[in-house]
Amino acid sequence: MRAETRHQLKQDRFSRTTIDVAEKTAHWSVEHQNTLFVAALVVLVIVGISAGGWYYLGQQDQKASVEVTQAVRTLNLPVRPPNMPPQPEAPSFASSKERATAARTQFQGVVDKYPHTHSADVARYFLGVTSADLGDNSGAEANFKAVASSGNDDLASLAKFALAAVYRNSNREKQAMDLYKELAAKPTNTVNKPMAELALASTYEQANLPLEAKRIYDQIRKENPTSQAAQLASSKLQEGK
Repeated sequence: MRAETRHQLKQDRFSRTTIDVAEKTAHWSVEHQNTLFVAALVVLVIVGISAGGWYYLGQQDQKASVEVTQAVRTLNLPVRPPNMPPQPEAPSFASSKERATAARTQFQGVVDKYPHTHSADVARYFLGVTSADLGDNSGAEANFKAVASSGNDDLASLAKFALAAVYRNSNREKQAMDLYKELAAKPTNTVNKPMAELALASTYEQANLPLEAKRIYDQIRKENPTSQAAQLASSKLQEGK
């Protein structure tokens, strides 16, 4: 089995996140780079990259938003199966690393050319996403921290959520827990309370604190009895028996 395939399988085992924006809840398992990527796509729904919104406050922002859109499309291009040659009519990449590298270059270009625009903040978020995907935790951390201090609450909370994932993946569970608690206490459109609490409980499990994890799962079930978050919490509790 090729190293790239093994790496992707490892990622898949440790990270599958689906965020349902309409219902503002989450299906959660242990997070890794894919968490950052999937969460990043929520930004496009929340701020309306194609429909309008605060991207279009000025001419520079309009130009920047177009380039952000192009970079996101690069990030969405498929990775070819092993030994499949590229197809000119269907753009793709030989590996997820190659794709992330290309997208990161595009996002960096937006930040360099339009540093003071709202779209540059979104580009910085995606710089964190692609840096994490490439294993550059320090780069991911720096970009997520920069976005976390931006003036947009929804984008800032999403950056904090992604930053917590970086902390978890670098064995800094305490810092991750603190961020998840902060996000649960101050929910936003992008990171609601159940989403933050599910991540917190998962981090407790990672830190070998099963009783704390159980407490959070129980709390989620009681506060959101008919939600998808409650279903997932119940499933996690059953696994722990």
